[in-house]
Amino acid sequence: MISLQAWRAQGETFNYQGWPVFTRRGGNPQGPALLLIHGFPTASWDWNKVWPLLGKRYALYTLDMLGFGDSAKPKRFAYRIQDQADLIEAWLQQAGVQDYHVLAHDYGDTVAQELLARHLERQQKDAAVTMPVLHSVCFLNGGIIPETHRALPIQKLLLSPVGPLLARLTSKKRLAANLTAVFGPDTPPSDEEIDTFYTLASQNGGLAVTPKLLTYMPQRRRHRQRWVGALCNTPLPVKLINGPQDPVSGGHMVSHYRDLVPDADITLLKGIGHYPQMEDPQMVVDAYLKFRAHHKPKG
Repeated sequence: MISLQAWRAQGETFNYQGWPVFTRRGGNPQGPALLLIHGFPTASWDWNKVWPLLGKRYALYTLDMLGFGDSAKPKRFAYRIQDQADLIEAWLQQAGVQDYHVLAHDYGDTVAQELLARHLERQQKDAAVTMPVLHSVCFLNGGIIPETHRALPIQKLLLSPVGPLLARLTSKKRLAANLTAVFGPDTPPSDEEIDTFYTLASQNGGLAVTPKLLTYMPQRRRHRQRWVGALCNTPLPVKLINGPQDPVSGGHMVSHYRDLVPDADITLLKGIGHYPQMEDPQMVVDAYLKFRAHHKPKG
């Protein structure tokens, strides 16, 4: 595991519309670009266990999205999924990335679906491409299909009128209980991981913006046709790696995904919960490398 201190030491700051955004690059600079998009309520450090494994083959890119981790957490901001996608495209463009692949988790899954939708729109318009071009997407556990997402009770409360007060009262103990509930029964987060998760979520007034970040759940329902439609109609290779023990978006989501997505490519990780990249990083990497090898361009 890479400590938070070491993770931060290799980071850089991207100025996005006046807000500082924590970014991190690494891996094999000669390899294809792979963007890792984190979930809620944590940050890019979620990828620390798979980072050295994937870095042998890929040029890695990740960031803390607005409202998360070491990035700015403005109180007067809508936190639309489209805003996060705008941020990502702007950063990749500034970094000189022309082609990239995505590995996403949780909240990041929805951002990846928006990127898929944009790719489809640009293809249909047959316009000159000025943004980095997406080539494949791999999803980890997340609310890809909104009607299958089983929000935790605390998430529902945070979206209610008492949400702002409740968010400010969130303790490390409460966060630990909520996270442990979604990990696999035999792969719970360690005390160090809980400490790091809480540090990233709470710093810079982060708890205060939690209710706004959670609007991604009603956004998923409102934009279902766009985001699920992009998933079902994309010409790009798509993969799902899922921890079926996840009570939020585990095995129950997979059956719906299989029904909706043509020729669904799915890997189930037995005994794993909502955070596959933390709970069994080697299995995630193995499944991802197999997916990429299967879709390697011929010739």
